Amino acid sequence: VMAIDRCFEAALQKAVRSLELGNKPLLWKDKNWGTDDNLHSYPLHANDLRLWAIMEALRNGATPEQMAEHTGIDLWFISKMVNIIDMEKKLSSGRINKGLLWQAKRLGFSDEQIGTLSGRSAAQVIKLRNKEHIIPVYKMVDTCAAEFDAETPYFYSTYEQENEADPMEGKKVMVIGSGPIRIGQGIEFDYCSVHCAWALKDAGRMSIMVNCNPETVSTDFDTSDRLYFEPLTVEDVLNIYQREKPEGVIVQFGGQTPLNIAGELAKAGVNILGTPPEVIDLAEDRDRFGKMMKKLGIPMPESGMASDLDEAMKIAERIGYPLMVRPSYVLGGRGMQIVHDVEMLKQYVAEAVDVTPDRPILIDKYLENAIEAEADAIADGTDAFVPAIMEHIEYAGVHSGDSACVIPPVSIPQKHIDTIEEYTRKIAKELHVVGLMNMQYAIFNDTVYVLEANPRGSRTVPLVSKVCNVSMARLATQVILGKKLDDLNLKPRHIPYYGLKEAVFPFTMFPEVDPVLGPEMRSTGEVMGIADSFGMAFFKAEEGAKPALPVQGTVLISIADKNEPAVRDMAKRFQTLGFTIKATEGTKKMLDGFGIKSEHILKIYEGRPNIVDGIKNREIDLIINTPAGKRSLYDDSYIRKEAIKYNIPYITTTAAAAAAARGIEAFRTNKPIVRSLQSYHSDIK
Repeated sequence: VMAIDRCFEAALQKAVRSLELGNKPLLWKDKNWGTDDNLHSYPLHANDLRLWAIMEALRNGATPEQMAEHTGIDLWFISKMVNIIDMEKKLSSGRINKGLLWQAKRLGFSDEQIGTLSGRSAAQVIKLRNKEHIIPVYKMVDTCAAEFDAETPYFYSTYEQENEADPMEGKKVMVIGSGPIRIGQGIEFDYCSVHCAWALKDAGRMSIMVNCNPETVSTDFDTSDRLYFEPLTVEDVLNIYQREKPEGVIVQFGGQTPLNIAGELAKAGVNILGTPPEVIDLAEDRDRFGKMMKKLGIPMPESGMASDLDEAMKIAERIGYPLMVRPSYVLGGRGMQIVHDVEMLKQYVAEAVDVTPDRPILIDKYLENAIEAEADAIADGTDAFVPAIMEHIEYAGVHSGDSACVIPPVSIPQKHIDTIEEYTRKIAKELHVVGLMNMQYAIFNDTVYVLEANPRGSRTVPLVSKVCNVSMARLATQVILGKKLDDLNLKPRHIPYYGLKEAVFPFTMFPEVDPVLGPEMRSTGEVMGIADSFGMAFFKAEEGAKPALPVQGTVLISIADKNEPAVRDMAKRFQTLGFTIKATEGTKKMLDGFGIKSEHILKIYEGRPNIVDGIKNREIDLIINTPAGKRSLYDDSYIRKEAIKYNIPYITTTAAAAAAARGIEAFRTNKPIVRSLQSYHSDIK
């Protein structure tokens, strides 16, 4: 994130607010830290808690000179942190007058911080601020360096006298961007925000973008009519809304960030355009959503919500293991885990942060080896249009942001595709969604189950838009502004080629991290492959994500997967392609039973030469290794870590291994041809 203000103290505080570390405002401290000026009792080395540790050590008596010498941080910066601490002490006295409040706001203190320090609520601080007419003004970042009038300047708030941002005249709509881009909330949401701003322009509205990430297109000075470079908090967004007085605010294109503040904004009188916040809350509330699914006759995995261990144990007893557990109101599956037994459940609840009746743990029955599918829809409150169904390559249990997925589906029967479309339309109508909606499904024992509904833009919107030639964010913006689906002339379409999304992971930067995929999202980007066959699309996507799949050589197979038919078919395909197959003992026995020839290779604890030797000696070109799980006596994560270290492509699910075999076969049969996206689109019927 980036923050701009007139003094360092305010810019620093804004930046910390922008990070959205909800449980770590600048006042936060770890209970294990010291309470004196002994610098060795604080984590002052370079780490993600360093700023908070420095602040706490200074509060407890460490001198700026000591701190500068100990950390190597320039004394100027430390002295500015001391200024913040001095103001904290003044506010903690409880006596606040106009002058002190003004100075605190000048130093970047939020209403909530001032309230916490002075024993008031944020609402009381706002009331006092308004009474004393202490409101922010907005200063311009001149994109033309004053050489001539800037047509597209952008603005930041500060507490001074002179304002440089007069409200724009005419019809205008505010768009809240995606805030920090991080694992779980990626650039896909910025894509949606930008297309929304362009659609507003086409519809004769001026767009006001609010965002705080310097690396996004939405914060380019010429994307919207006006850009406010501010933290995405209720206080900061409300200040802009009250100054600009737009028709309303669009929150559904920025991922989870705008949704987290939408309810409070609505309570404060902000007109939320599109799907109302109460519908978004209903979709997040598993109990209420479950009741709605029951009413519609749509199956869901058994589930429950728990705010303590006793409740969690009762739910687990009722629905049985394995379970999928996660905190409510998160994006990217943060904190999500597959729980196999009582001990794991106890450990999860003990480690869960901020579990309260308002923020419970969600517990679902985990549908093992289910095929997962997604559907994105545009809805106008009374009807919905579903341009495409996506099939996930990996089975349920791998986060949708990490899973490769393909349009159109390759193995889902037509009856299930029809069911998914029907359920998506039913749910969109029942929720009265206006704009975008993303649905997640699992197909288990020949039944389609609803996993979740997200009445907002999703990370698959760019994929669907590019593959299907349907600009979903633009069309959704038109619907949000009042158009009906009938006005947009949208018709079902047959896609005669394949578009495949593959996730890109940061594991090369973290050599000690096991690259196994699970319910918590770990990817940092994505690529797309388009081709006339599924196999070629997969091969191209893997080439884009790197490292590319080999077209010949030796494949190592070490499988803990119980899905034996899938293993047999995949291994047979590699044998037909002429690959030498090396296998660990258990896998070799399985392959022998299928009549598939393989060479035995030792695991690291079985002797030499072993798998690691084979990797180092470049004797292995592709690794297929599914994790053995917690019940395994030996940890085989070293295989996957070595693959990353030596840049050898590795696969951790049998489903992706089968897709890789098809991809290699497609590449060897037909070399890829280069076609423009527009020429692919011309084939759509």
